[in-house]
Amino acid sequence: MRERAVGHRMAAFLLWMVLLVLCWPLALLALLLFPVVWLLLLPFRVVGIVTRSALALLAAVLLLPARLLGAR
Repeated sequence: MRERAVGHRMAAFLLWMVLLVLCWPLALLALLLFPVVWLLLLPFRVVGIVTRSALALLAAVLLLPARLLGAR
């Protein structure tokens, strides 16, 4: 999994370098806007984490009687 993340980052970096060579103003604009977009999307990421955690808790509570009775 980590190798895929490294490959993804390398591909993103190489695409950014190609964009820098072909159209440097757009590449610099993307570089400057990336933190702003990341900050704008941060609440949605938090909502996703909270939703996934709440659903996992609900599943654990609903499946607890079956686990206590020995179902596997």
